Amino acid sequence: MKIGIFDTGTGGELVAKRLKKLLPQHTYTTVIDRKHAPYGNRSSEEIITLTDTAIQPLLSCSIIILACNTATTIAIQPLRQRYPDVRFIGFEPMIKPAATLTKSRHITLLATNATKHSQRLRALISEYATGVRIDTPDTRAWAQMIDQGLADDIVLDEVSASVADGSDVIVLGCTHYLAIKRRLQRLFPQCRILEPTTIIAKRISDFAS
Repeated sequence: MKIGIFDTGTGGELVAKRLKKLLPQHTYTTVIDRKHAPYGNRSSEEIITLTDTAIQPLLSCSIIILACNTATTIAIQPLRQRYPDVRFIGFEPMIKPAATLTKSRHITLLATNATKHSQRLRALISEYATGVRIDTPDTRAWAQMIDQGLADDIVLDEVSASVADGSDVIVLGCTHYLAIKRRLQRLFPQCRILEPTTIIAKRISDFAS
């Protein structure tokens, strides 16, 4: 099966690498829109237009994966309406699993500004995480730093403060942040670090079977 993967930078490449390892029987085509990255500080209208333009080479694929939480939360519904014959699978913050796993009722969400302020995130929180405290550290510079190879220079003081205050689950709400997953695991071994790559792989397998 031919699978298309779209992202704005390093995150898409990290997702493609993981999916190829998990599901090597499929063929993968990756489109990265570095020219307009990052999407996280753009308007909803810009994000929809840029995502639509970027995925054009992938429309012949059986599945298009939006390996970008920002594009998923803002653009996936308009794209599904525009291309009803295309199967879209999106990455979005794992609010439901985080709310289920947290023992302290306190989680840390690492996400772009666009994702933080999206209707989709509000809906996920309303449905699954009422009564859960959700800290959202400032990550505005992170995606660009990761694309520039500066992941180790990202300051995690706000994450540390959140964990020190009782957060026991950290949600990676941007695929770029896979680049710092091991660092987060090392610094905060008491926390569960959530990202949805294995869930996406299962959805692909379910569709292919």
